[in-house]
Amino acid sequence: MKKILIVDDEPNIVMSLEYTFKKKNFEVFIARDGSEALQIAEGEIPDIVLLDIMMPNVDGYETLKEIKNNKNLKDTKVVFLSAKNKATDIEKGLRMGADKYLTKPFSVKKLVAEINELLQ
Repeated sequence: MKKILIVDDEPNIVMSLEYTFKKKNFEVFIARDGSEALQIAEGEIPDIVLLDIMMPNVDGYETLKEIKNNKNLKDTKVVFLSAKNKATDIEKGLRMGADKYLTKPFSVKKLVAEINELLQ
């Protein structure tokens, strides 16, 4: 079973994604901010992380940097899901090492397709 870590501080997004990925037979983990995400990622080694950028405490950029610098998480795919939708934001996220960058609001169907592609 593939493991997915959903990192977002918006409860409605978290609930929707959790429901979707449990139906797709993923083992789902939830974090409300970057520091919680890093703790969970260390213990669970997810296959993929869905990561918001604007969160309390540790933001998505810092979280991505920590994931990419962790040898245990080097194979973990990271998808930014963010309301930051300027071309410069998207370029920054991809340049920092995100595998994909989707802007909110996003199509869950498209997200599922992108994740299936990343995990092939």
